[in-house]
Amino acid sequence: MSITTLLEGLRDALRRRGRVWVHVPRLLRSLWNTSPALAATIILLRLLRAIQPPLVLFIGKLIVDEIILQTATPAPGPTLADWVESGRLNAVAGWLLLEFLLVAAANVLTRAGTFVERILTELHDNALGVALIEQVARLDLLDIETSAAQDRLQRARAQRYIGNPLLSAVLGQAQDGVTLILFVAGLVAYAPLLVFLLLLAVLPTLAGEAHFNAKGYGLNVAVTSERRQIEYIQHVGSAAESAKEIKLFGLGSHLAARFAGLAAGVHLANRDLAARRALWGSLFGAIASLAYYAAYAVVAWRTLSGALSIGDLTFLAGSLLRLNGLFERLILGLTQIASQAQYLDDFFSFMDMRSSMAVPEKPVAFPAPMREGIVFEKVGFRYPGTDRWALRDLSFTLPAGGTLALVGENGAGKTTIVKLLTRLYDPDEGRILVDGIDLRQFALDDLQRHVGAIFQDFVRYHMTAAENIGIGRVERIEDRPRIVDAAQKSVAHELIESLPQGYEQMLGRMFVAGLDLSGGEWQKIAIARAYFRDASLLILDEPTAALDARAEAAIFARFRNLSETSTALLISHRFATVRMADRILVLENGAILESGSHDALMALGGRYAELFELQAEGFQ
Repeated sequence: MSITTLLEGLRDALRRRGRVWVHVPRLLRSLWNTSPALAATIILLRLLRAIQPPLVLFIGKLIVDEIILQTATPAPGPTLADWVESGRLNAVAGWLLLEFLLVAAANVLTRAGTFVERILTELHDNALGVALIEQVARLDLLDIETSAAQDRLQRARAQRYIGNPLLSAVLGQAQDGVTLILFVAGLVAYAPLLVFLLLLAVLPTLAGEAHFNAKGYGLNVAVTSERRQIEYIQHVGSAAESAKEIKLFGLGSHLAARFAGLAAGVHLANRDLAARRALWGSLFGAIASLAYYAAYAVVAWRTLSGALSIGDLTFLAGSLLRLNGLFERLILGLTQIASQAQYLDDFFSFMDMRSSMAVPEKPVAFPAPMREGIVFEKVGFRYPGTDRWALRDLSFTLPAGGTLALVGENGAGKTTIVKLLTRLYDPDEGRILVDGIDLRQFALDDLQRHVGAIFQDFVRYHMTAAENIGIGRVERIEDRPRIVDAAQKSVAHELIESLPQGYEQMLGRMFVAGLDLSGGEWQKIAIARAYFRDASLLILDEPTAALDARAEAAIFARFRNLSETSTALLISHRFATVRMADRILVLENGAILESGSHDALMALGGRYAELFELQAEGFQ
């Protein structure tokens, strides 16, 4: 390997290490922006605490020198009163009082600083939490649903909490830095070469810690996937919603063994790294201690030779002791900050992600109400990371005010159509038109504001019944009459009225006084949420999968009464549900196999008729 290659490798390593510190000023700015008054108070308190140790030590030197001076001259008398009356205790008493005040003030400053920092870091943590939620909401489904993206999000979510200890570490380093400068200034006046001796002695510790911090970060990144599996298994194994199935299938031991195996692998990797770090750290620590005692011996000899006073010895010995600790603490602190800053990069790099969805320069307003309808024009789409076409050359029309049902086996492309229509993804081929306007010409939030959707895997929000419906359009969440109307359309009103606290009943068991619902009852709430959105396009993906036949019939009796300005897309495996649609598309491998009304498809005697008759036989 050539010298040039080695130098280039070293330069790249230094550049990577330098990038680690990029986000520290950004973190400090965010802390300052959270509350400039509190941040300024913290800086002032830290500065006062930094000045206190050198002052106390120097005053101690003055006290020792004054005592030696007084003991070298005849006493003014045998009693304390004689000393007080002579005034020869004034200097010692004054220095003692000042030292007492400094020590007492240090305690007050420490407690005040801890109090202010706790308040500010909590506010800052809350601000970062809000920012993370908003960032996830801004990103596209494409940006966050892959396994790699989930690993990145997991690290960002975990590293949000790195900010507070990192801030404390940075502030502590700044405080120690001021203290060190003051001690060095005092030591340089007596023995400047000793400072360089101590500094050189701790350089091996600096190199070692930097090396092992980098190794630790690399290991943490490498096991992110395993950690996510560990957290998932722990959640499944201990969550109330999975308890019945785990007990029935006897999965407890299996999950525990799988958890133990994954955790053991991560533990062994961490243990090996920690063992090597401890071994080298002990060696480097011994070198630093040797340098400290060598400097101490030099100071002791200079005192014996008369070059330094006993007070100087007291000050220098204390300074050396403090400097030894400060040098090591600063170096270890800097490497730890560098280590934590690497994790901070996980957070800020996620926060810096921008949506990959194309944004129109001059967005067109979404047509409300729709007058022509929706057209898929030779649409093709492949999911990221695969060559398989989920949809290919797909063309169909959904007229305004009409109802279109999608039928097909799993993987036929039904949910992909919904994702494209709601612009969670953009097609790779073709285009989707609304009243003749390409979907990509609408602002994304404007488009999605006019779409109401209920998915089979809908979210069960641990909020009140009213909030569960109202979040369908959060700007109108306080509109109780509209919430009640949406609940009536979804047959959820009677259910909610029967709850102990009605619409104010907390749902789910995550919080105190929460009441869990059955799957079908939750589904009624979710359908009400879609109705409350009052959207131009209503998408129902398996909307009645958990409902009984009576509830399903009641819901679709209301569904047929949608206003003419509402357009509906329905996905269901229940043919009793889809038969009410104006038009039915039978999908297979991302293409349209059959198309027509229920009666037309039954008369055709093709795949739809075959599936309908198979399902009907199951009820005979």
